[in-house]
Amino acid sequence: MYERHSQPPISRRAFLGRLAAHFGVVFVLFLGSLGVGVAGFALLEGMAWADAFLHASALLGGLGFVEAPGSVGGKLFAALYSLYAGLVFLAAFGIVLAPVVHRILHKFHWEADRPESG
Repeated sequence: MYERHSQPPISRRAFLGRLAAHFGVVFVLFLGSLGVGVAGFALLEGMAWADAFLHASALLGGLGFVEAPGSVGGKLFAALYSLYAGLVFLAAFGIVLAPVVHRILHKFHWEADRPESG
């Protein structure tokens, strides 16, 4: 997916396309995670879909619980979903940051390998 150290860095346009693709992956990851959260709160806790969306998006966004679940199944789901949401946040951060870090490191390495002219 990325260029090797022996290859020159890709153009700015190609890099922005790569970054957009990574943002697309994160967007799909968030949509899927939000769908799981909404379904879990709606089915296990008996919430209306709007309330389930509020709870799932608050947990996925790192805000925490809007209100504590009442049922045992809802509490277990909320606990597991909040742990999952933390992992999704870290994964999303890594997915978006990976092409940026790679480009920076690649440019340093590419500049170091080029022969001095003059």
